[in-house]
Amino acid sequence: MRIITLCKEIINKGIISGTLLIIFTSLSLTSTAFAATEFPGKGISVQPLQSTISEETFQTLIVCKALEKLGYDVKPIKEVDYNVAYTSIASGDATFMTVNWVPLHDAPYKAAGGDNVFYRKGNYVVNAAQGYLIDKKTAEKYHITNIAQLKDPKLAKLFDSNGDGKADLTGCNPGWGCESAINHHLAAYRLKNTVEQNQGNYAAMMADTIARYRAGKPILYYTWTPYWVSDVLKPGKDVIWLQVPFSATGEGETIDTQLPNGRNYGFPPSTMHIVANKAWAEKNPAAAKLFAVMTLPIADISAQNRLMHSAKTSEADIERQAEYWIKSHQATVDRWLKAAREAADKA
Repeated sequence: MRIITLCKEIINKGIISGTLLIIFTSLSLTSTAFAATEFPGKGISVQPLQSTISEETFQTLIVCKALEKLGYDVKPIKEVDYNVAYTSIASGDATFMTVNWVPLHDAPYKAAGGDNVFYRKGNYVVNAAQGYLIDKKTAEKYHITNIAQLKDPKLAKLFDSNGDGKADLTGCNPGWGCESAINHHLAAYRLKNTVEQNQGNYAAMMADTIARYRAGKPILYYTWTPYWVSDVLKPGKDVIWLQVPFSATGEGETIDTQLPNGRNYGFPPSTMHIVANKAWAEKNPAAAKLFAVMTLPIADISAQNRLMHSAKTSEADIERQAEYWIKSHQATVDRWLKAAREAADKA
């Protein structure tokens, strides 16, 4: 508008003709339209969330940086418990998080309002695994392949680390969701009398578990992928996955967790979704489309997580790793952004 006003003043003074005013006006409008198309999120704030698991930062940053390319004003990531994340996003106090685990987070997702308040389209990460593992040496010596075998007090006692006679299972932080799944399994498989789930700071507990393994002692723990633990304790080499006697996934309808190869580790292959405030997503079609089309290979998350564990990694390091991933997959990222901008044009 400043260009148009200036041109009018110039014409009034007889410096240029009305034809040139039309040209300048056209250029101004074209420039404005281009800015709106290129940066549909300009001036709009975004508040990303994640849990206190630092390994979630990489995948969250990739989404943040893509949003910034669309012009959104992305605030620093806030770390909160999962339950707080769902209620905050539902109420509009936060915008999105990238770690909506299905089916593990089904309960807090539904409790906070489910599909009525959340926008969730597409699969950000697929084929994430979860389950129980023990050290290979103990598994082979005592022929342990199934967690139900730990109903035998003699076998359970092998994994007793505090002298109470029960197997000590390295479990989950309260509020993660996996702690409830584990407790349900212990009840369903009648292991309450012989197995105890240890809860607390997972990273600290796993450090103790790894120390026990390196000292030649039996270990029993829960973990998931992508995560650095399976790079330190390699399944098939150092540890083995334990099967479960049958599928038991919690209250309500039981999900069949048996894999096509006939094995059953107690958890179905999981997906991670980007979940956002529904009302916000409806007002921001570019971001909504971006959330729907973004996908991140699980192997790439695992590789970055290994870097975090093998070296002291700062927030700046993780930021650089996310930027490097984007540059290395620029054609893919450009396709995401193109789809997002087209969605904004059609809205």
